[in-house]
This record gives sequence, C-alpha cells and structure tokens, in this order.
Amino acid sequence: MSFDDLLAANREFAASFDLAGFDGVAHAGVAIVTCMDSRIDPLRMLGLKAGDAKIFRNPGGRVTPQALEALVLGVHLLKVERVLVVPHTRCAVASNTEAELREKVGASAGIDASWQPFPVVLDQVAALGEDVQKVRSHPLVPDSIEVGGFLYDVDTGLLEQRY
Repeated sequence: MSFDDLLAANREFAASFDLAGFDGVAHAGVAIVTCMDSRIDPLRMLGLKAGDAKIFRNPGGRVTPQALEALVLGVHLLKVERVLVVPHTRCAVASNTEAELREKVGASAGIDASWQPFPVVLDQVAALGEDVQKVRSHPLVPDSIEVGGFLYDVDTGLLEQRY
C-alpha cells in the first residue's frame, strides 16, 4: 500500500491552503483533550475551524503527563483559556480489559503482546472527573482557566457535560 492517494489529496488541499503565516495560537481560546477515535471530529463538533483550538488526542482521551504538558504550553504560550476533556461512548479502552486488548493486538500482530501496556478505563465518568481535577489542580494551570469534562456520544454527536 502506498501513500499516493493521500499525497494527491494533500495537493488538492494545498491548492486552496489559506493558513500560511498563521500565528499558531488558539484563536477561540480552546484546548481539547480527546480520544484518537476517528468518529470524533473535534473542531466540527464544537462549531470551530482550523486555528481555533489546540487538540491533543490519545487512546481514551485521558489527561496523561503528555496531555498536561500540552495544556500548560497552550495556556501560557498559545492563548488557551478553556479546556475540554472529552472521552466518548463505545470506546475500546473503556469496553475491554487490558488482557483482552493484549490478546487482540497479539492476534493481529502474530506475536505475543503481553508485555505492552494498554491502560484501560474501568469507569469512564470517574476517570473523567479525575482527569478534570488533574488539569484544575496543576500548579501551572491558573484558576482563571475554565476546565470542563464532557462525554461525547458517537451515535448522536452530542456532548454531555459531566464536570
């Protein structure tokens, strides 16, 4: 499999590219931590456009040390004023055990994957509360930053604020 189709699409994209010289700040003052799931379109689900938000994606949409690093940089250097933490329904890391994920990956890879960590989420709502608190209590995230925890429904497209 080659990348020809994607490179062709990129040339079409570049033909009308209008972000040259963009300053890289979050023009809507928004940062989003969400899952890598392709059913999530972070900008469109919030009525935003390119350049409006900083987006950090990982399995489960968790606030990891790397996500916190990105948020601190966003708050202090990229004009982020609001942070949304957004896991979603029917997430693989919330609906499988770590053993099940290791087994599935191992079967796909054709080798033992029992050594690979796959942090799972046993209770999405509780984990979301913990993640929101991680951001709110971080010493480099000022109290003036609004932090909310939301659950995205992949079947309706709706966000529900939980924290």
